[in-house]
Amino acid sequence: MSRLPQIAPEQATPSQAELLSAVKGKLGRVPNLFRALANSPAALRGYLDFSAAIGAGEGLTAQQREIVALAVGEANGCEYCLAAHSTIGKMVGLSPEAIEAARRGEGTDEAGRAVARFAGAVLGSRGRVPDAELDAFRAAGFGDDAVAEVVAHVALNVYTNYFNNLVGTDVDFPAAAPLSAQQPDHAACAAGACSV
Repeated sequence: MSRLPQIAPEQATPSQAELLSAVKGKLGRVPNLFRALANSPAALRGYLDFSAAIGAGEGLTAQQREIVALAVGEANGCEYCLAAHSTIGKMVGLSPEAIEAARRGEGTDEAGRAVARFAGAVLGSRGRVPDAELDAFRAAGFGDDAVAEVVAHVALNVYTNYFNNLVGTDVDFPAAAPLSAQQPDHAACAAGACSV
């Protein structure tokens, strides 16, 4: 049960209503994350503006952005984000195998593996990525724009992971299935001691 109200349109202030209407116009509905973030129109606007800006980047594909979200969501144990990004991942063409691989900090191809591993390195090292990790990401064909965008997507996903974990946002997407016994240790991942 959510620890903050999930603002319904009929309860919204004018500033909340404007933002929630924009979300509905774009997505066709208002997921609970946005309804909970609407408790602070500034927090919701910040999310929407940052998400739109980095979503328009050219360094990562839509699938690669979802790989980052899945790797970070798994490392942070965010049930809401795993459900949402598993659904969105399917919508942008990720196979179930690619979604599971991303959650494990891996990939089903070289590019997906490189993105997931680099996102995990950024998260686990708190941005203090060793040269070898950065070189490996570049060697997989990614440029400086992709480096910057991975960091931006990690930051955005940490924001929503922490928010949902704190709030206990009611999951309104199909639940992500638990990973098998090879699931990473979230505490070890946060300390940078896992492959995610």
